[in-house]
Amino acid sequence: MAATLPKTNERGFFEIRLESIGGLGANLAGKMLAEAGVVGAGLNGVSFSTYGSEKKGSPVKAHIRFCRPDMEIRDTAPVERPHVVGVFHEALYKTVNVVSGIYEDSIVLVNSAKDPDRLKEMLKLKGGTIAVVDATGIALEEKNRVNMAMLGGLFRLCEFLDPEAMKAVIRKSLEKKYPHAVQPAIRTFERGYEEVKFKTFPLPKGEEMPPYVRYDTPILGYATQPIGGTIINPGNSVLRDLSISRAGMMPHFHEEKCIHCAACDTVCPDFCFVWAELPDKKGRPQMFLQGIDYQYCKGCLKCVQACPTEALTAAREEDGYAERHRVPHRFNWAMPQPAAVGAGR
Repeated sequence: MAATLPKTNERGFFEIRLESIGGLGANLAGKMLAEAGVVGAGLNGVSFSTYGSEKKGSPVKAHIRFCRPDMEIRDTAPVERPHVVGVFHEALYKTVNVVSGIYEDSIVLVNSAKDPDRLKEMLKLKGGTIAVVDATGIALEEKNRVNMAMLGGLFRLCEFLDPEAMKAVIRKSLEKKYPHAVQPAIRTFERGYEEVKFKTFPLPKGEEMPPYVRYDTPILGYATQPIGGTIINPGNSVLRDLSISRAGMMPHFHEEKCIHCAACDTVCPDFCFVWAELPDKKGRPQMFLQGIDYQYCKGCLKCVQACPTEALTAAREEDGYAERHRVPHRFNWAMPQPAAVGAGR
C-alpha cells in the first residue's frame, strides 16, 4: 500500500528542491530520495538536476516530485514552488535566492550550525519552518559525505518516507563499489535524522509570501546587451564572491611559520594570496606574504598540501573567521592618465 502524501499542489505533486554546490552530492541525494519514495513508499517519483559548469563549487539544484501511484509524472520542469527545500551550503543565500517560491507552510532544511532565528534573518524568510542540521560537522566526524546527513534530515521532514527504505538504498548504491563506505554512510544518515532541529515562524498578519522569481533569467539578453556584445566593465571578476564554493573547510595562515617561498601562490587557482614588497633583514626588497583574501578562496586546500612548513593548515570554516582574518587585495585600478604637457605640439 502506498504512503499518503501530507500535501500536494494543484497538479497533485509533493515537490522538493535541493540547493547545493557541485561536490556536496545533491544530485545523488535527489536520486536516492526519489528511489526510496518509489521503492519504499510505493509512490510515483522522479528526480533530476539542473546545473551549469560541471565542477566543484558551481551552484546545483536537484528537483524531486512525488505523487500517487495511479498518477503519471510527465513534468520535468524545475520545481518552482517546493514544499521542502534542502540547502546543502548555507552561504548560497549570498548569490542564490534559495527560498524562492516556498509556501507559508514549507519547510527549509539548512546545513548549518547556526540557530533558526539567525538563519531566518539571513535568508530573509517571512514565514515557514526552518530545520537545522550540522551536516558538515556530522560528515567530518563520521568521515563521510554531507549528502548522507542531509538525507537523514530530509527523511525526518518527510514522514511519509521510511528511513529503513533509505538505508536499503544506501546499501544498494554503495556496497558493490564502496563496501567500506556503507556503515559510515548509514551512521551519517542516522545522525542527520536524529539531530535535526525545527522552529516554525508564522507569517505576520497582513503579509504574503514573496512570489517565485526565476533564478536563471539573464541580466543581459538580446534586448538589453550592449551593441556588439561589448564588455563595459572589464576586470569584473574581482567583484565576485567565491566563498560559496567552500564546502566546509578553509586554510588558516600562520605567519610565524611562513618562509615566503610562494609555493602556495603557485598552486592557488584563484590568486587568493596577498603579497607586499618589503625590505628583508639586509634591506633588500623582497616579497612577503601578508595573508589570504578569503573573498576568492574556494577551500580547495591545494595550498595546504603545497606548504613545506605548515604555515597553512586545514580547518573547518567557522562563522565570521573569513571576515575577521581576510587580507584584501590592493588592486591598482587602471585610471586615465593626464595628457603630457606639450603633447601633440
